[in-house]
Amino acid sequence: MKTANVDMKAKLIHGFSNKTRIQILESIKNQEKTVSQIVEEIKGNQSNISQHLACLKGCGIIIGRNEGKYCYYGLRNQEIRDLLTMFDVVLEDVQTDVACCKHHID
Repeated sequence: MKTANVDMKAKLIHGFSNKTRIQILESIKNQEKTVSQIVEEIKGNQSNISQHLACLKGCGIIIGRNEGKYCYYGLRNQEIRDLLTMFDVVLEDVQTDVACCKHHID
């Protein structure tokens, strides 16, 4: 495998590697939402959520759609939604190991 491909995969996976970003993705998994709706749902602060949204958008994981004075954020496509579901399926199988992992980052 080419190093460039590995680097790109690492960048993509980085988009999923933060608790707040995962909360955002779960929040918009089935419905577009505004920043304010996301902030309210996950109990974050707007500045922090906006930074994470910029990261997710920059990685191509989410898209923003302007409507009037609001920007609605949603998942880029069904494949991203499927990937989030696959994380849940895999986690069910390995959750005991993940809970005991000493190499995780909070």
